[in-house]
Amino acid sequence: MGLLDLGMLEVFGRVEVAYFPEATRAESPGPVDLAVVEGSITTPHEAERIREVRAGARQLWALGACATAGGIQALRNFLHVDELARLVYASPAYVETLTTSTAIADHVPVELELRGCPPDAGQLRAALAAFLDGRRISLPGHAVCLECKARGTPCVLVAGGQPCLGPATQAGCGALCPAFGRGCFGCFGPMEAARPEAMRRVLLSLGLSEEQATREFRRFAAAAPAFAGGGRVP
Repeated sequence: MGLLDLGMLEVFGRVEVAYFPEATRAESPGPVDLAVVEGSITTPHEAERIREVRAGARQLWALGACATAGGIQALRNFLHVDELARLVYASPAYVETLTTSTAIADHVPVELELRGCPPDAGQLRAALAAFLDGRRISLPGHAVCLECKARGTPCVLVAGGQPCLGPATQAGCGALCPAFGRGCFGCFGPMEAARPEAMRRVLLSLGLSEEQATREFRRFAAAAPAFAGGGRVP
């Protein structure tokens, strides 16, 4: 719904929507040229469903931190899911779930990952326009730090001494959190040359404990391999 509020309707005027309950009642059995899917894979049903979607789509895009890196629910990957179920549900025996929360790409091939929590509507709009026009889709590969420089935002890590994952996180959000004086949460996941072990050393130098440094990585992109280890070298 947030994406619709930010102006996605102009794109829908150029396509036939096969399935999007929040936007239209129309439903087509497919196959489709493009499937854009949100959410991580956390249940057996979702694992089966994503295989069906993949089989019926010429291209599949993963949208958002959950779909590309497991999301916050991927914190279960580091605990015992049965114990968590007993803590949360009155009748855990009726809960059908996987032991992990994983990205869509861990289950089926994905042509494009649009990251973020929330994902950037402008980035999605640009990707859809390029897809419709047959142009190459270009996504940033640099760190959030470059976006801070472009905005003229003082470094919250160096100048402010705050924990910030900006040096290890892929750009795309416009450095939103640092612009408001808050360190990057890493919701766009690790950049290609993230060097999480170096980022961990920086976090420890700020006075964070070993556990606190690990938790900085394990937030929105907890299932991303570069962040899952908490910055430790395997």
